Amino acid sequence: QVQLEESGGGSVQAGGSLRLSCAASGYTYSSNCMGWFRQAPGKERERVAGISRGGDSTYYADSVKGRFTISKDNAKDTLYLEMNSLKPEDTAMYYCAAGRRWFLSGCIDINYWGQGAQVTVSS
Repeated sequence: QVQLEESGGGSVQAGGSLRLSCAASGYTYSSNCMGWFRQAPGKERERVAGISRGGDSTYYADSVKGRFTISKDNAKDTLYLEMNSLKPEDTAMYYCAAGRRWFLSGCIDINYWGQGAQVTVSS
């Protein structure tokens, strides 16, 4: 079992920045990748960013490239998402996830989810 707990969400004006953190605990070695997903009201959950187990490969959705940065601290078992130049369309619940497989489209075959952290960007 792996437990994921997000923190760092909040409200910010357009153009601002936020950093999300995801603390992982449990049998983290069972996951080969981690990622961030988001879901806005009335929309499907979408993949935002991903990082391979060793941290040498990353993936970003086109909508966040150049603005968001995913990173991890293996010693602390913590995943981060640095979000800059935030836009109102970035408003969503952000979920941390751990998955079994790393692919071209990022972290897939998700087997663990966090509870989510709300990010609200006002214009």
